[in-house]
Amino acid sequence: MSRLLCLSRSLICTQCKYSVQKSEPFVSLLTSRGKLRDQLKRLISTGRRPVITPYNSRHPVLWLFGIGTGFVLALGLKYRDSASERCECNVQKTLKVSKYTAAIETSRDLLQRIKDEVGAPGMVIGVSVDGSHVWCEGVGYADLENRVSCGPDTVMRIASISKPLTAAAVARLWEDGKIDLDAPVQKYVPDFPQKQFEGEDVTVTPRMLLSHLSGIRHYEKDAKKVREDKEKAKRLLKPPEKKEEKSSNENKEKPKAEDSSAKSKEAKGGQRRKKEFEQEEYYLKDNFENVIQALDLFKDDPLIFKPGSTFLYSTHAYTLLSAVVERAAGQRFLDHMMKMFRELGMLNTVPDENDPIIYNRSRFYHFNKKGRVVNCPYVDNSYKWAGGGFLSTVGDLLLFGNALLYSYQMAELKNTDGLLPGFLRPHTAKAIWAPVDKTEASWDKDGLYAQGWLVVEKQQKYGQCRSRRHYVSHTGGAVGASSVLLVLPSESVRTPPQGVVVTIITNMQSVGLNTTALKIAQEFDKARDEEHAST
Repeated sequence: MSRLLCLSRSLICTQCKYSVQKSEPFVSLLTSRGKLRDQLKRLISTGRRPVITPYNSRHPVLWLFGIGTGFVLALGLKYRDSASERCECNVQKTLKVSKYTAAIETSRDLLQRIKDEVGAPGMVIGVSVDGSHVWCEGVGYADLENRVSCGPDTVMRIASISKPLTAAAVARLWEDGKIDLDAPVQKYVPDFPQKQFEGEDVTVTPRMLLSHLSGIRHYEKDAKKVREDKEKAKRLLKPPEKKEEKSSNENKEKPKAEDSSAKSKEAKGGQRRKKEFEQEEYYLKDNFENVIQALDLFKDDPLIFKPGSTFLYSTHAYTLLSAVVERAAGQRFLDHMMKMFRELGMLNTVPDENDPIIYNRSRFYHFNKKGRVVNCPYVDNSYKWAGGGFLSTVGDLLLFGNALLYSYQMAELKNTDGLLPGFLRPHTAKAIWAPVDKTEASWDKDGLYAQGWLVVEKQQKYGQCRSRRHYVSHTGGAVGASSVLLVLPSESVRTPPQGVVVTIITNMQSVGLNTTALKIAQEFDKARDEEHAST
């Protein structure tokens, strides 16, 4: 019993120093115990013999003493079990999560909806508000065969979210004066041949590579086909030409023919979205020793467009950019990136290599021709580290998003005394999140591509109509994986980072996640504003 009444290490929280001394019931018990001890000492010191009472008269006293002892033991055991749950740090965590309980419930439903719609085996989501992680959860399975559930620590392919990571590395080298974004790439990579377009010498620069304006092809090698598809996308619908009526029978049959052709066009449009994963280069199994060797895949191919003239999303362009980083930094591209990840605290972000044992790594899936979920074939992503070759967790991606948000918002503060510098200088962060002319992005038509990111600017054209918030994001699609990283900055900045960061990763390919991520970010942003309004 004395051990229950004495203060022990097990009843102390090392974070907030909460202990039983803060409990009023225990204080009273300890005080009573002390008074009893003092009375016994006085009794012994006086030398007076206690009065011996008959057994019958002592029985009620012993009975009461037994009840009292049992009560103290029960209270002590109960308090011992619940002491850790009542400490201040746990209370603070509970309060923080409780602010966003409604947002979490709504967002969990949104996540489950998209998972069910696309038939993804597993998904993991992470959300942070003002730099604090408030929700990380996995749904479904990371490994269907062994029934391993997804969790916050599940490692998946992040696909093209690798591009913002590479852009950050380029930005750091630019800050250090090691890269000139407007110099020809041959200054750093003489292995890349001088390019021509329509018989004229043209210049490809690192800045063009960052914004997909270099004219370098993506996975489709047929330049004519790419140009035709681009023209079809831009072409305005023209009214049908009037033709002479030939016969009443032909006129009656014509609407049916038009209806069938419209349906076939819709079907073709749906198939076109999946055709990208039919490109052979997605499924390369060859290992490239370095990024310079990976240039052999495309360096001799003709440019699709004149550099600087037309937006053409290209993962190969980022492979060339990784070669620029490697030569400018004076170390292997992967070594340079791993060093950057350590600085950011992204300890679970690694190259997607087959040999290393990577704990919590997910399996990857796709649908076969019969519509069944099957394992994806083995692929070697060493040809595209910079554009889509990394593995990560939602926690690491939240760290990255908040690091850039912090750097971006530092530019809006007049007084930065007492604040640590950002990972990027404020004007650098502003530059990489500044939309670039002549660009576009498939996952949100309201936005323009910047330097490694899509940027949607704040806009409201008409009163009481749609209002658009400023946000940045990047999505990803790889063999057996889809991803999104979205940053919704707060409109009022006190101490950065202020805003919501959302990331979702899944082990199923061809899943659009940007719209869901934006809805979830808006839910947490609304809850955040309500909390600030009430305080």
